[in-house]
Amino acid sequence: MNPHRTGAGEPSVTLRLLWGTPAQTAPRKGPARSVTVSQIVDAALELADANGLAALTMRAVAESVGIAAMSVYTYVPGKPELLDLMVDALYARMPRREWRAESWRERLTAVAEANRMLLSQHPWMTEVAALSRPPLGPGLMAKYEYELASLDGTGLSDADVDAALTFLLGFVQSHCRAAHDAQRATTDSAMSDADWWAANQPVLARALDPSAYPRAVRIGAAAGELQGSAWDDERSWAFGLACALDGLERLIERRCPTLIDPVSPPSPPPAAD
Repeated sequence: MNPHRTGAGEPSVTLRLLWGTPAQTAPRKGPARSVTVSQIVDAALELADANGLAALTMRAVAESVGIAAMSVYTYVPGKPELLDLMVDALYARMPRREWRAESWRERLTAVAEANRMLLSQHPWMTEVAALSRPPLGPGLMAKYEYELASLDGTGLSDADVDAALTFLLGFVQSHCRAAHDAQRATTDSAMSDADWWAANQPVLARALDPSAYPRAVRIGAAAGELQGSAWDDERSWAFGLACALDGLERLIERRCPTLIDPVSPPSPPPAAD
């Protein structure tokens, strides 16, 4: 089980924290609090962005905001709930411009690019952001509402709109995870892809027999020559996004064959006399 997944905390506690709802308990005794939950979340985000989830401990967060290690638990009960607050805070801060005359394909491209930017700026999110049990906070709900609107006018049913968005975001998350894995491989080995292949070329030349693996050797070599490496982030993104959008276009055409213009929202019906 992934210890860093979202939705792993106590649901009722997490939801109260996300929505700012006070717990139904007796008034808290003791000195006034010196920091806010928002400050704790911001400190946790800085730690995770700088050094990854391994550096994110409740003690480190407490030290960052200048409170005792045990005091942080009076704000947030544990790391699972803190992760939910962190993810929701980033969702809330995503830019959301108003949709105008863009086609649904242009809107979905913008949605995909925005999510790619988010995961690129905060790589640790590919380890925690779950599509199956996300934190149902105000940030996620605003994000979900906005991104659903990108499919307005396609004629898809509500269930298909949700499935189409989930499919697209799944592609984005998968791509960004692969990009981060490739970056970590380069960092951990202190070698670029080109350097690694050059260093291991004598062994590979003997092991990769074209007569045994004709397609793998031929196509692998062609891709490597074109990309300059075994995997290229930008080429993989452009190819994958185009395939995802092409697939959704076929779905829209098949589900809505009578839609005159599946690109833009239909005009509203005239008002009754």
